[in-house]
Amino acid sequence: MDDNGTPLLSAGEIKAQVNEILIAVLDNPLNNLEWALAEMLNKPETLQMARDKLDNVVGKHRLIEEFDVPQLNYTKACAREAFRLHPVAPFSPPHESVTDTIVGDYFIPKGSPVIVSRVGLGRNTKVWDEPGEFRPEHHLQDCNKGEEVVLEEPDLRLFTFGRGMRGCPRVVLGSLMTTMLFARLLHGFDWSISTNQGTIDLCPGRGVPFLAKPLLVVAKP
Repeated sequence: MDDNGTPLLSAGEIKAQVNEILIAVLDNPLNNLEWALAEMLNKPETLQMARDKLDNVVGKHRLIEEFDVPQLNYTKACAREAFRLHPVAPFSPPHESVTDTIVGDYFIPKGSPVIVSRVGLGRNTKVWDEPGEFRPEHHLQDCNKGEEVVLEEPDLRLFTFGRGMRGCPRVVLGSLMTTMLFARLLHGFDWSISTNQGTIDLCPGRGVPFLAKPLLVVAKP
């Protein structure tokens, strides 16, 4: 409410926001999972490493629980790498600069519309070694210093949840759902490519962030 006690959002606007939150919380983790698993199936050594790391943390006699998440750095690194290579949208939502500002080598006048390329950030050769390759190790440098891997990116080397007041309000929920879903599927099943397929076709769909061909693989408990 404003200073006079008047609601700032109508009932229709609140319902629209809730609907958007529910859709995004489901759609984005599932899309990320599909891309990550597709990439890892084409790199069996990466898939096996992820499973070994999960077994070291959790073992084979129970399911992964929420309290395990801080220790699942390799799983989160795989999810981050999928976000880097295959963002859910090619550009960020448009913003507007409220003052004259300088970002890097660029002067941005007050009132300018600003749109960030998610693909451009994630594949920037000045930031990432071998930016076209799926390498979870891209995100493990801080982990080696004892820090936890997280899915958001405070330094905007990639664009997952955005930043500031216009950033995604679902960072905690989205990160937890992505990590738990991904980790439980990796931990609970042996994944393989069907014998008549060879490798996974990583061609994206036209105009959408999904695989052009739905991911069809073999899951063995």
